Amino acid sequence: MESSIFPLLKRIKSDFSISAVVAGLIAVAVGYAGPVLLIFQAAKVANLSNANLSSWIWAISVASGLTAIILSIRFKAPVITAWSTPGVVLLISGWKAYAYSDAIGAFIFSGVIITIFGFTGLFSSFMKRIPYSIITAMLAGILLEFGVDVFVSLKNLPMLALPMILCYLVAKRWFPRYSVVASLLFGILVSYGLNILNFSGINVALVQPIFTRPSFSLNAIIGLGIPLCIVTMASQNATGIGVLKADGYDIPANPLIVTTGIASIIFAPFGAHGINLSALIAAICTGKEAHIDPDKRYIAGISCGIFYILFGIFGATIVSIFTVFPSELIVVITGLALLGSISSSLSSAMKEDEKKDAALITFLVTISGISIAGVGAPFWGLIIGIVTNYILEGDLTKLFSPKVTHL
Repeated sequence: MESSIFPLLKRIKSDFSISAVVAGLIAVAVGYAGPVLLIFQAAKVANLSNANLSSWIWAISVASGLTAIILSIRFKAPVITAWSTPGVVLLISGWKAYAYSDAIGAFIFSGVIITIFGFTGLFSSFMKRIPYSIITAMLAGILLEFGVDVFVSLKNLPMLALPMILCYLVAKRWFPRYSVVASLLFGILVSYGLNILNFSGINVALVQPIFTRPSFSLNAIIGLGIPLCIVTMASQNATGIGVLKADGYDIPANPLIVTTGIASIIFAPFGAHGINLSALIAAICTGKEAHIDPDKRYIAGISCGIFYILFGIFGATIVSIFTVFPSELIVVITGLALLGSISSSLSSAMKEDEKKDAALITFLVTISGISIAGVGAPFWGLIIGIVTNYILEGDLTKLFSPKVTHL
């Protein structure tokens, strides 16, 4: 055991960089900034106690942290995991009709199905059939909003947004590796100077995880478990694989899906609704801003995992930390950190001339924000892009050729 641990620690020490650690911190901050507020809303719908709410946040945080650390070390790549944000939205709309223990059972059911998809290779088989340009077009559509929001912030709080943008550009010219870090620190300094940091709302307390014995209701499985599984696989895991591929990480999907599926099952009794591959915050850690050398960006994944666990220990009170910073600061630093990923995704999507039309339609559907049957625009962008590509390039004669029946 020692012979394998020491070389690993030595390599991690050698590959360590401040930019990668900060990328992990920013990724976690972004992951908490908006989605955790959705969790509070879902908890209110389900009438959860503060103790169960704290346990829920602890469970998804620790599970995301452990899986990010394990997978990043295993594959020497920034494999970022997170909880299912679309899944939380699904819970907000439908959790009220089910008992808490039944919901826990539905979470376990969803995790089991996802794990089976990983073990059997069905997910990898599905991903291999999707053209790379369509995946990157979907990713670009998801990330575009965050890039646009950087400049929307110029209208909302120009005294903060403009200095951060200028700092980023100057740093990008002279020391690009630390451009996002510099912008973040400068943004905090400007916020302090503008007297818009509010430290009075912070209330720190350790969480006590609560184990809930699951019960399995057919209604909850149909109403929560199956939709949660579909949303997680389509909107989260497929996009997460796309992020990794877009930045050159050709990692087998099966072990990633299996690991997150197992984590979902283990932590479900503590309230975790589902763990999956991340797309949004993963892009922060897989790009050049984390490290110029792709082989050293896995440090950002490890960093992300550690911050997940540290933040999760404080459970529901973590939200109070984000009340310190103005929302515009989070919006600007997120968009700036994702500019590289937006650029590379758009470039990859339009690289193949024969697939440009399908990629463009995928991109447009994704940014449209449509939601059908509770499934968001990224999934429908992916589906419509595949259909478009098949119509333009596939063998349509198979659809119309009559079947011959041999007597």
